[in-house]
Amino acid sequence: MQEEFTVQNVKCGGCVKAIREGLATLPGVREVEVTIDGGRVRVSGDQLERAALAARLAELGYPEA
Repeated sequence: MQEEFTVQNVKCGGCVKAIREGLATLPGVREVEVTIDGGRVRVSGDQLERAALAARLAELGYPEA
């Protein structure tokens, strides 16, 4: 299962690291891919909850665009 987001404020490697580490703690998350150009975030895993992922992204300072 995959969920994809376009988020704001992704500007550097530190942002990528913060997103990866922040989402990795959520249940079911196996892999997080972040693209700085375009602010794309792809999350792979089992039984992912889109609302929980979006909420965590917003908490981290990267709300959906």
